[in-house]
Amino acid sequence: MFTKSRSIFGIVADKTQNKYIPVLRYDWLTALYDPLLQITMRERTFKHRLVEQANIQPHHRVLDLGCGTGTLTLLAKARQPEAEIIGIDGDAKVLSIAKDKAVKAEVAITFDQGLSYELPYPDESFDRVLTSLLFHHLTRENKECTLREIHRVLRPDGELHIADWGKPQNTVMRYAFYMVQLLDGFETTTDNMQGLLPRFMAEAGLKQMRETTRLSTMFGTLSLYSARRGCTPK
Repeated sequence: MFTKSRSIFGIVADKTQNKYIPVLRYDWLTALYDPLLQITMRERTFKHRLVEQANIQPHHRVLDLGCGTGTLTLLAKARQPEAEIIGIDGDAKVLSIAKDKAVKAEVAITFDQGLSYELPYPDESFDRVLTSLLFHHLTRENKECTLREIHRVLRPDGELHIADWGKPQNTVMRYAFYMVQLLDGFETTTDNMQGLLPRFMAEAGLKQMRETTRLSTMFGTLSLYSARRGCTPK
């Protein structure tokens, strides 16, 4: 959620101007983000699958990157209450919503404000990084920077788990994805549509990249990916 393109499902930032566009483009629409995602994106299905795929253990320290309103963050905490869960996003308003959700759920979750390509965490500080619907908002440069940052903060044998738009599995899904591209921008979404995220992961030093799941939605094919931390990239 950190680029300057338009957005239907995220907070957007211009790296050069540090200017944020709220979810659904206008502050007054932010409250509609959660119900819209639930209706149009099979949110419950893909986020539950992502958390299950991550196999979070009691001792793990987990980062939800681009956490938005905290839905995935809370699911991760519910899945493994003894893990330390941290959410980070660039937008203070959605972080406020996420914090309110955590208070109502009576769970201890840390929410930080920061950028995906400049993470405020030391090297090798997380066992898992989860991220949902973030990468299709990033320019290629910021995708690559973000993946290098993820590699940096993952512990040895730590894992990355992504849910985002992937290569359309058929013609219907390809045409459905045009709506996302028209609203979020072709510059940031084309890499996803071409299925390039695993290649970018490998270039950042991650290993064992694979697409684990494909889901059809009204806006196109949603893919789940996994990867492990490898050696430090040259």
